[in-house]
Amino acid sequence: MQNINKEILEKISNETKNSIGGISIVTPSIYADIFLKYASSHDADIGDEHKITDYLLSQKISQFTNLQETTAKNAQQLSQNTGRAINAIKDKDETTLKKILQETKNLQNEIERLKKSIYKDELTGAYNRKWLHDNCLKEDSENFKNSGILAIIDLNYFKIINDTYGHIVGDKVLIFIANQLKKIKESVIRYGGDEFIIIFSAHSTKEDAYKILDTELSHLIL
Repeated sequence: MQNINKEILEKISNETKNSIGGISIVTPSIYADIFLKYASSHDADIGDEHKITDYLLSQKISQFTNLQETTAKNAQQLSQNTGRAINAIKDKDETTLKKILQETKNLQNEIERLKKSIYKDELTGAYNRKWLHDNCLKEDSENFKNSGILAIIDLNYFKIINDTYGHIVGDKVLIFIANQLKKIKESVIRYGGDEFIIIFSAHSTKEDAYKILDTELSHLIL
């Protein structure tokens, strides 16, 4: 992307959204002023905003188009398999039924792969904010209510790593941190650029969470 790193754009966007959370009315001008303030704090040159917007939109459109095409293909194949299975059952054709069973298993694996791609953060492999919303924050979701403890992991001074060693090293640090968090064996979400959330299961107590976090994360403190 020209002039600005995508990681920095994501960080600035998250900081802006967090900042306006307590403001009852936000106009486009207010949002723009706050966004530019955080961009300035990161020494980020926004450059040609329209080109950046077009770039991000084209990426999302391409991703959604591919997902839509794959989903339509899978739905069509599932429909065909259902019709073939009904006919095979009527004809007592066990050979065709076995073949359909294998095709359906392959289709199921493909669907699971698609679900993972939708809900996984591209860089770290942790869950993303969409997973958090769809699994925990929807009105009809019971997962959040039934979970035990929510922990927020915010990497202090992470900007110094990016500024000193570059974003490639910064990305490797984020991947390493995410892998360490995954060892806790609970749901790990990358909520922002350098912010992670851990949702502990219902049987976990606050004391359990503190103990686990102290054990797994104490050696990461610099």
